[in-house]
Amino acid sequence: MPSGSDTTEAAAGDNAADGPVPPAAPGSSPDAPRRPGRLRRLAALARREAPRTLLAVVSGVALGLSFPPYDLWPLSLVAVAALALLVRGRTAGQGAWSGFAFAVPFFLILLKWLHVVGWDAVVGLSIAEALFVVLMGAGLALTSRLPAWPLWGACLWVAQEWARDRLPFGGFPWGRLAFANTGSPFTPLAALGGAPLVTFAVALTGGLLAACAAGLWGLRRPGSPNRALPAIEAFGLAAVITAAGVLVPVPTKADDTVDIAVVQGNVQQAGMDFLGRPMKILDNHATATEKLAADVRAGRVKKPDLVIWPENSSDLDPFQYPQAYDRIDEAVKDIGVPVLVGALIDHPSKKGYVFNEGIVWDPKKGPGASYTKQHPVPFGEYVPFRAQLSKIITRFQRVPRDFYPGDHTGVLNIGPAKLGDVICFEVAYDEIVHDTVDAGARALVVQTNNATYGRTGQPEQQLAMSKLRAVEHGRAVVTAATSGISAVVAPNGTVTHQIPEFTQGVVSASIPLRDETTLADRVGAAPEWTLAIVGLLSCAAATVIGRRGRSKSEKGQL
Repeated sequence: MPSGSDTTEAAAGDNAADGPVPPAAPGSSPDAPRRPGRLRRLAALARREAPRTLLAVVSGVALGLSFPPYDLWPLSLVAVAALALLVRGRTAGQGAWSGFAFAVPFFLILLKWLHVVGWDAVVGLSIAEALFVVLMGAGLALTSRLPAWPLWGACLWVAQEWARDRLPFGGFPWGRLAFANTGSPFTPLAALGGAPLVTFAVALTGGLLAACAAGLWGLRRPGSPNRALPAIEAFGLAAVITAAGVLVPVPTKADDTVDIAVVQGNVQQAGMDFLGRPMKILDNHATATEKLAADVRAGRVKKPDLVIWPENSSDLDPFQYPQAYDRIDEAVKDIGVPVLVGALIDHPSKKGYVFNEGIVWDPKKGPGASYTKQHPVPFGEYVPFRAQLSKIITRFQRVPRDFYPGDHTGVLNIGPAKLGDVICFEVAYDEIVHDTVDAGARALVVQTNNATYGRTGQPEQQLAMSKLRAVEHGRAVVTAATSGISAVVAPNGTVTHQIPEFTQGVVSASIPLRDETTLADRVGAAPEWTLAIVGLLSCAAATVIGRRGRSKSEKGQL
């Protein structure tokens, strides 16, 4: 008898004194119980799913806490294992719901730094990103019936991240499992297959832990003690994968070095209005550079070979405002070495568009080669469908101009060094960083402006990406930020120098310049595509096998 049915009331109604019961509908049995109302069925479903949904929410929170600024990376394994158990043996629809309940709190915690724009932005982006995990949850449920299901589940994690990294509007890679594991035993695997291989290893380990837990739970039933063997094997394999990263060589030997100085000029205030009065941010960076020049002349610090300023270090277009040009030129001539300057440059022919550039400024020749950001952030640096959306969401009017994308990598000769410039969020995109190293960058520079999201955890999340990129490409990574966190990361992923947020300061360091490439550089995106395709094929196989099983069952009942 279905739960919540009102069969008893119906039976009583058959003998009611006020007349006979109306005849049953054509094609139905007079003795069949009435179906419960839709609301009652939904209520019963909600009660049935509430414990599992709550566990999914808790697991999503755990995954959020595995990322910076919390850095509890072991929770990423726990969260993956928990989701695998919650969807195991369920229908695709049930798996999709568990995926949604898991993903929304995860992204809310991960992306809470967007609250400076508005909590509606946090919720909206979290739900949009969660939709990818909904599909993954359905796939995890389908493949959980296959042999070796932890393997197919790990491939589906890679497939989910592959899709999020590209869709829509060029994707949003925040929240990859690899970015929670930039200081874990899995990190060295990035040198073999990049961020996708780290994600795969973390997801596979989590799935194996889930298989171990499921096997141990099955021991409650009476039977042969041999049932414990698969659980022991799963745990042993999870331990081997976790320890495998220790055996991966992370090359750090340098062909030569270069002395750099990173200038963090600071801003007047955090938030959307960090710019303050015009010329203030530029003057902060110029002044800090001039203080460095004075220290060099006094013999307190060694003269650098080059100086790096962050993204938006000039808050005015130096080619449109002579006072900005002169202020940069004064500081560069004072230090006497090339300076990489970050500035917004008006597009020469398209009104309303600007370039987000890193410009090599020479003390003798002035401005020279430059790199233009290739991947502007949608709704932050440009507004898709501006004419239509600006009428509905007036907040988009705070983005008055659209950033125009560049069309080439950021390999620049800055003094004696051939460096690869990557601007802000671009460090999250595999292909941009890979192409920059492939074009000959001997070290990487991440020019960024995190002042909008200061003290929210976002700068720590972005620095973690720099740490992973250092290992992945065997390159030193220099992060230059207007308000922090400016840092120098060695090729093994270790942060060697750092300036706290909202502090004016200069980091002086000698960084290695390397020409040797890693295996991850040579194989490129092949591991990601392969693993993602395997994940999708496993879903197709599970669907076909499931249909055949139902067909045989139906034939057996005839």
